[in-house]
Order: sequence, then structure tokens, then C-alpha cells
Amino acid sequence: MTTRNTLSEARTKIIATVGPACEDEAILAELVIHGVDIFRINAAHGTQTDFARLLAKIERVREVTDFQVGVLLDLAGPKIRLGKLFQEPLEVDVGTVVTFIRGDVSSSPFELTSNYTKLIDELSVGDLVMLADGMISMEVVEKKKDFARCLVSVTGTIRSKQGINLPGTSLSVSSMRPEDVDNAMWAAKNQIDFIGLSFVRSAQDVSSLKNLLASLDSQALVIAKIEKREALENLEAIVDAADGVMVARGDLGVEIDVAETPVAQKRIIQVCREKLKPVIVATQMLESMHHNRRPTRAEASDVANAILDGADACMLSGETAIGDFPVITVDTMNRIMLSTEKMLKTTPQDVKTRFSSRVHPVTSAVTHNAANIAEAIDAKLVVVASRTGGTAWVKAKQRNYIPTLGVSDSDHTLRRMCLFWGIMPHKVTNLENPESLFDEVTKWGIERGMLSPGDRVVYVTGTGVLNNTHNLLVVHEVPKISHSV
Repeated sequence: MTTRNTLSEARTKIIATVGPACEDEAILAELVIHGVDIFRINAAHGTQTDFARLLAKIERVREVTDFQVGVLLDLAGPKIRLGKLFQEPLEVDVGTVVTFIRGDVSSSPFELTSNYTKLIDELSVGDLVMLADGMISMEVVEKKKDFARCLVSVTGTIRSKQGINLPGTSLSVSSMRPEDVDNAMWAAKNQIDFIGLSFVRSAQDVSSLKNLLASLDSQALVIAKIEKREALENLEAIVDAADGVMVARGDLGVEIDVAETPVAQKRIIQVCREKLKPVIVATQMLESMHHNRRPTRAEASDVANAILDGADACMLSGETAIGDFPVITVDTMNRIMLSTEKMLKTTPQDVKTRFSSRVHPVTSAVTHNAANIAEAIDAKLVVVASRTGGTAWVKAKQRNYIPTLGVSDSDHTLRRMCLFWGIMPHKVTNLENPESLFDEVTKWGIERGMLSPGDRVVYVTGTGVLNNTHNLLVVHEVPKISHSV
């Protein structure tokens, strides 16, 4: 198996959802080789036994590929769904009247039930109810104690367990159900790298999960999924509270007018850039590749525009989980990224020094200037030494095009770097001694044909003089005859 880590790989990261189409270890390994940086496990589909089985496979893939691919556990959240239909499926036309009733059992084809017991209490006349990711739309026209009658305005097919979206309706449901709490605890116990929090509405939702993880000594980064109108209204506070953000365009495109979704996406990415937070763009990025070997031109443009706007990562969902061509899909996304990033190389980027609470101000300043020096001397590589990933985090947000190696002796830190734009994670044995670090990176680079004698490498590391800082910036030239090889 060919190993990963090349200076020519895309800077934008790829997240792939694991499912029946790709859960074979050989396919998972192929996905990593073709560019997957993080595997997503969707907690809405499966049990903790299933998650453990997938995690064991991913751990073996890390060994085979020599790449510390990250893992994102995506909590299901309070997804409201239809109950079991009396008649399956139910075809509805414009003007059809259906009625939501209390309880679990419907007694006629046009009676609907829900897994959310407070649904009827919280609906009002005039509210919109959307089914099947917005494919069917209806309006509440009558509301009584035990039922809510709705008039269908968009024809379609209703099936059991379809998702229910209630744009504009204020719900009292918590962002974390008991099963979400249980799954978050499992993630903490199993050292999962990223946890996705669904249906976030406020910064408090994020803080609640972070407090739970802190009580379990978990270092997992919390990714807030923006898919509710309330989340857009509280966006700045949510981004401040979260470690990263996902633009979850599926439910978001139902909760708000689909015409507003592209502008909302750009706004979310911009706020994340300003606040130095990683941002993931997700849902239907290469949707047609479920069954086709090539994406549509519109899909290719969608991926490219997300990259140009400043996304740190793009996510594949059903394309890899249940699609016919998971490896081809990942390879296609990687090629789109590489082609798009050529424009970043020739377009001036905003690389103003910005300070993050995650690192010392000295570290931010040194990291910023390392990029400037690397450009000025035409360095082949920037190497950022990091124990927790904080320094690599700051470097990633500079959007400097020179290849950057994020080195650490911690596997967890390396997996965390898999979300950071332009950072290639690489394990080293000695962060304390700069000379040993130079030799180790030089040997690695020459063995893989990435470095040659005379190449310049810029290192950002620390001297130990200032606690918790990276205050050493070194330009190292690969020797003509290296004792390291």
C-alpha cells in the first residue's frame, strides 16, 4: 500500500462518511491514500457496538497507511421524525389535508404521528411543516388540543420515519437527547477527535457539551452544526463557543429559504475566518456521484467556491457511505481542490497577524513571520512543532500556500491537525531538541523525495526559555551530504 504525506496533496481537508459502501478496511485505506483526512461516523445510523467496530477498522487503517486519520462522531441530535404510517407510502397532492395526532398509532392513512411528543403543543396555525428534507410542504390550518390539521402545498410521497422540519417554529427540545449524551460519553472514553453537535441554537448548547467532555477529561474538539435559523441569529456567539463549525446545508436549506442558503454559507465561513475557527462545508457537495463516476459541473463549482470562500474542509456524506463509487468520489474531490487551490497561490491572501486565545501572542507573531520568511527565501517547506495543535491551528488560518508540516509526538494532536487547512500531520520522536528535529524531518523528506540537498526549510519551535511559547524561528538548509540518510 502506498503511504500518504506528499507535498502535492490538497490543502483543503476531506471528510468522508463511513457506511456500507466503504466500511471494508481495504476501501477505507484507499480513501485515506486518495485524500481523506477525517472519517465521519454518523451516530444517527447505528449503535455504540457499530461505532466501536468502525473505530477498530480505522485504527488498523492508520497503521496500514502510516497516516493518523481523524475521526468525527456526529451526534444525531433531536431530529424530529414521522412515526409509522397507517398506509405505506402515502401519496399527497396539493390541497390534501393531513392531521398530526398525539400518540404512536394512526387509525387512518391521513393521520400522522411523530417521535416528538410536544409537537402538537408547539405548533400554531400558520406554521410551515416540511417533510423529507423539504420535498413536501404543508401549512397548519387548524389547531386543537390533540391534533393539528395541515394543508399540503407541495405534492409528494410521505414515508414512515421521514424527517420533519419546522422552519420558524420555536421548539423547547434540548439540543442533546439522553442518547446523545451517552454517545458523547462513549466518544470521550474512546478518544474520538471531533464531536459534531447537531441542531445548535445557542452558545449554551455548545458549552453544555464542552462541559460534559471536560468532566470526562476529553480533548475532543466540538464542531457546532449550523442548521437552524436560531443558529444564524446567534452565529457569532456560537462560533466563539465552538472549536469549529459545520455548514450543514441539508437541514439549513429547509429551515431557511433555499435562496438564502448560499449567502448564509458565505457569512458562516467569513465569521469563522475572522474568529480563527475551522469551518466545514457539508451536504450534497458531489451528490450525483452516488451513482455516477463524474460530478455535474455545478457540483464541481460548488466545491471550488467553498474553497475560494475559505472553507477548511469539505464533507462527503452519502457519496461515500452508500454511493457506488466512494474512492472515485474522494479522488474527484481532491482533484477539484488541487485545481482550485492554484488560484489561491496567485491571489493575495489575508495574512494579517491575528491572535488566538489558544496560543501565546509570541507564538502567533513568530508563526506569522515564519510564513513571510518562507515566501521571501522560496523555502520548500514550513515545519511547525506542536504539542497540542494550537500553533498549527494559527498557521492554518494564515492561508499561506507554502507546504506546511505539522509535527508532534502525540497521535491525538496529529489527528486534530487533520482538520487544519494546509497542515500535513507527521509524527516525530523528539520535539525538545531542535537539532534532532531538523535531522528527523530532513531524513523523512529525502526518503520520500520531498526534499533535496540545498532546499530551505523554515522551522517554528521553542527554546524553553519562555514557557508555553514557540519563540524559535530557524531557517535550515538541507545539507549537500546529510549524515541523516
